[in-house]
Parts: sequence; C-alpha cells; structure tokens
Amino acid sequence: MRGVIWLVVLFVVAVVAATTLGTNDGLVTVYFNRWRIELSLNLFVLSVVGACFVILTVSRTLEAVFSLPRRAHEWRALQRERAAYRALRDALAEFLAARYSRAYKAAERALALQDDTEFLASDVDFRLLASLLVASSLHRLQDPARRDEAARRMQSLVTGAGQRPAAEGARLMAAEWALDDRDASRALELLAQLPPGLSRRTQALRLKLQATRLARQPVEALHTARLLAKHQAFSEVAAKSLLRTLAFQVLDAARDAEQLRRQWSELDGVDRRDAAVVARAAQRAATFGAHEEARQWLRPLWDRLGELTSEDRTLVASALCDNVQGLGPDWLPKVESATVTYPSDPVIGIAAALVMAERGLWGKARRPLEHAANSSVLEPRLRRRAWRELARLSREEGQLEAAARCDQKAAEIP
Repeated sequence: MRGVIWLVVLFVVAVVAATTLGTNDGLVTVYFNRWRIELSLNLFVLSVVGACFVILTVSRTLEAVFSLPRRAHEWRALQRERAAYRALRDALAEFLAARYSRAYKAAERALALQDDTEFLASDVDFRLLASLLVASSLHRLQDPARRDEAARRMQSLVTGAGQRPAAEGARLMAAEWALDDRDASRALELLAQLPPGLSRRTQALRLKLQATRLARQPVEALHTARLLAKHQAFSEVAAKSLLRTLAFQVLDAARDAEQLRRQWSELDGVDRRDAAVVARAAQRAATFGAHEEARQWLRPLWDRLGELTSEDRTLVASALCDNVQGLGPDWLPKVESATVTYPSDPVIGIAAALVMAERGLWGKARRPLEHAANSSVLEPRLRRRAWRELARLSREEGQLEAAARCDQKAAEIP
C-alpha cells in the first residue's frame, strides 16, 4: 500500500513539474564583480534545491560526527540501565523461586548498576525495591545482622519516599520480620508508625493480630480480629472460631472477680451474646464466687433457649450448674419450663435438679439427680456433681451409708 502511495505522489510531482517548468522561459542573471552569469529559471531552481539538499546533508553529517561521543555515552548508560532492570527482575524471580542466595546477589548487582547509571541513580522506587529484596533474602537466609544493616540503609529511603507503594511494602515487611524474630514489642512499634490508610489494610491488620497474640494482649487481639472479620479476611466458620478463642483468652486472663467484670465490659456486644463466650464467663465467675453476676449473664440466653443450638444449650446449662449457689426462687419456673420443653436433654435435667436442690426441693430433685448420675452421655464433672448432691441429700435424711455409697460412686468417676 505504501508503494502505491509513493507511486501516485511521484506521478503528481511529474505532472506539476511538466506543467510548471515545461513552458518556463525566464532567465536569472547573476552579477559578480565583472562577471555575469545567465541561467534559465528552471536550472536556477534546481540548483537552489540541490544546494539546500547538500547543505542539509553536510550539516547532519557534521552533527552526527560531533555528537558521536555523547550518543555513545547515552548508549552505554542505556545498556547499564537495562542490565540493572534485568538484575532486579532476576532478583525477584530468584526470591519467588526460594533461591535466596541468588536473589541477594542479583539485588546487590542491581544496586551496583544503579550507582553507575546516571539516569537511574535518582530512581527511589528502584533502590527501595532492590534494597527490600536484599533485606528479605538475608532474612530468609537467617542472617539478622546483615538484614538489619540493610534495613537501616533502607529506612532513610522509606522516610523520604512518602506514600510510595515500595515504601509501604518496606514498612510492612519490617513488621513481619520482627514477628518472625518473635519480637512482639518491636512489631507493634513498627505497626504503630504506619500511616492511617496503611494500618487499616488487611495485611497490616493480620500482622497486628499476630503481634498482639504474641504479646499476650487478648483484648487488642480481639478488636483486631473483629476488624478482620468485617473485612472478610476469614471464612465465616474460621472467624467465629477465632473470635471465640480470643474472647476465651480475654476472660481467662482475669485473676479476680473485679478484673473479670472489666474484661467482660470490654467485650463487643456480639461476643456478650455468644452462648459459648457467656458460658465461659459464667464458669470463670464461678471460680471467683461471683454467682449472682454469672446468672445475670446467663439469664438472657436461658430465656431464649429455643433459639440456641443443641451445643449452645448444653454450654449454658452446664454453666448454670456451676452457679446455683445463692440462686433465687425466680429461676424455678424457668428451669421447670426448660425440662418440659427438653425432657430428654440430660444437661438441662441436671441443671434443673441442682436448682431444685439449692432451693431445698429435695423430693423433686432426687429423681433427676439419680438419672443424671447414671447417665452415660453426661460429662464426668456433672456426673460427679450429681453423686455428691445425692450424698448431701442422703446426709440430710440421715442415711449415712447411702451417702457413703454416693461419695464412693463420685470418687470412682475418672
């Protein structure tokens, strides 16, 4: 197609030249000193055009000759720049392929080539990426001394790089290295220095979760895990399990009833409605003798037993068993209604029996206690509790031999 276009242009030029120059009878006279030169106008035009072409060709030739050193310098610089980028790509590829020694050497070569390349020397992102690969490779090679030295060199670049992606990556990697070194305080310090936008990203929150768990800060870890769950960083099942585990750690960290109350108040509303968390809190309260407070936490769940799963009902009923001491008469209709609704649930049965026994209704408590004591599905702790309550009932009735047999039965349960 291009050849056809040039052919058409050539024909157009030929036609214009024949039309314009073919009947041109003009003369051009040039006077110089005592000389006079007469030329046809056509020859003069062609001579001027030829002279311009020659002058342009000579000027370009001279420019090419005199600019040869500069162009040679630019060519060498371009070759070094390409070699530097090639070394950086090689370093990244070797790092991803777990060849950390080769990655370190390639990244160092990239930095050396950058220092020798004028056009690349001011590229902050290039130096940051290469330095990050150097430090990361040394970290994988378990060389913390040289890694920290590389990180210190990188720190000045990160400080002046602002919000560049490479600088943000360097900050996150430094926190991750601290976690790998099991230095939770250093990791938390680095994470606290992150800009607000970066600190809310999923990876930053994951690192913060690991750091707070390593530093044994369950309350902060729980808040961080809650944010991650909102960002859908975990599956629904994994998020529920993790949040429960962290809530358990918060409650287990309490050393007295007052501290347990503070820990409970710091939990999120969702956690305080979780049957497993409430049951754990009630069991912890029982160890500190705060039975009334434990029953207050259990009451909302007991009022809606029908909405709970079988597993959650078991947890709530088991927690109530640990907190029947000092129980008021308002619980009697609640537990009786639960036994009617769930007649075959052994844990609810023993919870109702213990409530009745606490209120002195031994006649109504005996049969469910005997059923619980001989149950094969109840956990050993509750079966032992049933036998001990039966022993107490026998002593109240003066049946010392029966009480002794009940105590023996309780002792035989592993």
